[in-house]
Amino acid sequence: MVTLASRIRLEDRECPLSTTVQHVGEWWTLLILHDAFDGYTRFDQFQDSLGISSSMLTARLKTLVADGLLERRPYRTNPVRHEYVLTELGRSLRPVIVALAAWGNARLDPSQRSMILVDAKSGEEVEPVVVDAVTGHRLDDSDAYSFTAGPAASDAMRARYANNPEGRRRPA
Repeated sequence: MVTLASRIRLEDRECPLSTTVQHVGEWWTLLILHDAFDGYTRFDQFQDSLGISSSMLTARLKTLVADGLLERRPYRTNPVRHEYVLTELGRSLRPVIVALAAWGNARLDPSQRSMILVDAKSGEEVEPVVVDAVTGHRLDDSDAYSFTAGPAASDAMRARYANNPEGRRRPA
């Protein structure tokens, strides 16, 4: 993956949230990925869908390919044309995109939602939530679930959570 360390603070370089945001936290990147999940693969499809400039789209696609989220492969030889296909790493971001869309929809009256997630077989709207894979409990309760230093944490990360073995961050 491309390392864009200058975009994040030194102390955040090991934080999974900071490193993820450096790869997918940009407006156009998320929208391109959303289109890719909807089956778009070609430059003109992305451009028509998003109304993005050619130079911006080119830059974002190059970054997504360099980061291993999309694969660039030829679909025509004369002239050479390429498509952009989600990689396994890129496909693994689908729950993140779904969760972001669900968060946005939760703030709207159901009649105001322009896009919803439905069960592909029944057509019924579904409510996406993030749950623990072991217990099935929702993870949106910050009183029940919090972050703490992990096994690979640096001294700085351990210090962040040192007085807080349960992971609850206490304001200074």
